[in-house]
Amino acid sequence: MAGVSGGGDAFGADQWFIARMSTELGPEGGNEELLRRYEAGGGHLAAANAEGLAVPPSLKIAIVTCMDSRIDVFALFGMALGEAHVLRNAGGVVTDDVIRSLTISQRKLHTRDVLLVQHSGCGLATFTDEEFSEELAEETGIRPPWRTHAFHDPVVSVRRGIRQLRHDPFLHPDTRVRGFVLDIETFNLDEVESPD
Repeated sequence: MAGVSGGGDAFGADQWFIARMSTELGPEGGNEELLRRYEAGGGHLAAANAEGLAVPPSLKIAIVTCMDSRIDVFALFGMALGEAHVLRNAGGVVTDDVIRSLTISQRKLHTRDVLLVQHSGCGLATFTDEEFSEELAEETGIRPPWRTHAFHDPVVSVRRGIRQLRHDPFLHPDTRVRGFVLDIETFNLDEVESPD
């Protein structure tokens, strides 16, 4: 990306937070806003935060969760940078690509634990796979080759995900999997038990 550097005076943590909270999105969109923040010192801050960290996560854990922008996984679990792999997608569901990433995380970077976290009020509970596929077909003339993995009950979805992870042949046989549903209003975690 020519012409973009992380230059500028690095913000302190408090200044960075205030700058983020006080900025309204301009007509140029989110890409330009994030690049402005990078140029204002974000690159230096990120480099300082990552200095001295090893590539394998120190807690040997991978977290699979939803892309919902309200969920700050690091704050939720009191984590620091470098402690966990965080895999996010719509719904926090276990897909082929999640399995691909977890397999690499385990086989090449030595993680063993997997924490699966979905949440109440998830957007994936507001439509079905078929409805979304139909919407896209009407708009584009093409049905997507992938599924949304929509669900109505996050408990059922987490239980299904736990089973997938425990029985996947590519994940390490000693993988420890736990699943939770996060209440998006209270941020309480409820563990989902899966007998198998």
